[in-house]
Amino acid sequence: MFLRKKKNKSGSISIQIISKSRGYYKVLKTIGCGKTEQEVQKLIYLGKQEIERLSNQIKLFVSETDTVVEELFSRISNSSIRTVGAEIIFGKIYDHIGYNQINEDLFRHLVIARLAYPLSKLKTIDYLYRYQGVSIDIDTVYRFLDKLNNRIKDQVEQISYNHTKKILGKISVVFYDMTTLYFEASDEDDLRKIGFGKDGKTQNPQIFIGLLVGIGGYSIGYDVFEGNIYEGHTLIPFLEKISIKFDIEKPVVVADSGLLSKNNITALEDGGYEYIIGARLKNEPTVMIKKITEVELKNGEYKNILKPNGQRLIVSFSEKRARKDAHNRKRGIKRLEKSITSGKLTKSNINNRGYNKFLKLQGELLVKIDHDKIEKDTIWDGLKGYVTNSKLSEIEIIENYKNLWYIEKAFRISKTDLRIRPIYHRLQSRIEAHICISFVAYTIYKELERVLYKEKSSLSVKKAVELTHNMYEITYVLPESKHTKSILLKMDEKQVELYKIVLQNF
Repeated sequence: MFLRKKKNKSGSISIQIISKSRGYYKVLKTIGCGKTEQEVQKLIYLGKQEIERLSNQIKLFVSETDTVVEELFSRISNSSIRTVGAEIIFGKIYDHIGYNQINEDLFRHLVIARLAYPLSKLKTIDYLYRYQGVSIDIDTVYRFLDKLNNRIKDQVEQISYNHTKKILGKISVVFYDMTTLYFEASDEDDLRKIGFGKDGKTQNPQIFIGLLVGIGGYSIGYDVFEGNIYEGHTLIPFLEKISIKFDIEKPVVVADSGLLSKNNITALEDGGYEYIIGARLKNEPTVMIKKITEVELKNGEYKNILKPNGQRLIVSFSEKRARKDAHNRKRGIKRLEKSITSGKLTKSNINNRGYNKFLKLQGELLVKIDHDKIEKDTIWDGLKGYVTNSKLSEIEIIENYKNLWYIEKAFRISKTDLRIRPIYHRLQSRIEAHICISFVAYTIYKELERVLYKEKSSLSVKKAVELTHNMYEITYVLPESKHTKSILLKMDEKQVELYKIVLQNF
């Protein structure tokens, strides 16, 4: 209750006693009206007395139970309330997959923090203290990271592989791709090298991450390579290491055209692997290009062309892809025209980089667009090629290659939702530990995504993460028995849905 001065149209001032309940204000009593300052001050004095009288009356009707409850809540501090959603949701999945076999509490905390609050290690320490009641210093974390990768990487991969095998059954097809992760620091070392960066950070040292997943993007294994390595040189050593580690029967390997090289293909064949690799149709020999361009395909159709070395080249056509190719070329040419008009293009720009291939030199200095080249390029619109030695049918090959987008999604999740980049660590041991933590976080992310889809939930993983931020637990001491108890605070409808899905599935 409190006093309020209310100005009236007559110029007088009313003194009222106001109460507030459930967001609404109510006039309990009007003490009176005063015109002079002396009258108003007298009414204020009387109002304060009346508030005290009313307060004492209310206290007379407070039950013993109410008094106990008030006393209980008066003892509750901020430290009694914790955000426990991340541990309830992600911790449950962590245990279900089998990562609880890793007898390292700090590893668990770092993985769950990466999912719920993907921040720096310093911010993670703050999160652990504020939301988990775990107090550690940054030096403890760094010492743990220094020895983490060598101690538990093999166990992490084995648990992840066993989980993926449980979901998919026999792993007969695997998908491999690489990405770069850059560093804010500008200095290089044995691992961090300046190279061709897929993140566009060409001046930043980087590392390569090779990732192997099954159908659906479920994780199998990963490896870290120095930043200036040619990605085509990573495939065979990585496959051999994974095959030995998990005793996988030669799966069909699906990879992007960036990994297509004569040495790689020879090594795959010598190792007894079947493969499906994206083809670079325009780089095929003249004889093959003639066969490709002579093929007339309608939307969704494909053609199987036998190569001289015994490989199959499967060429498919999509009207949607054709429209996209034409649209992209049109935009590229518009940019070239704009650059030519502004005088930005010179002889040095005539190369095969992107749409620069459509430029030509007229006379000594004049750069022009070669419209004949543009016309010839249209014959490739909508065509997609796949090189394989597999015995799978053409449809199976095309469909399997389409699943390569799952690994692209894996990298996207890691770089955005889990914020695996940029990396601020300098020591190789800590860099590898950071990747290991992120790999486990990704596996948990995928498992939550799977069950949300299975249960036909409208929740996305991103939304689920947000919901965990406001799941609270309160800890209190019973006044008589002095026993300490903890209860979850009431959750909203979406939180209850997420909570039930996790409990039912894990």
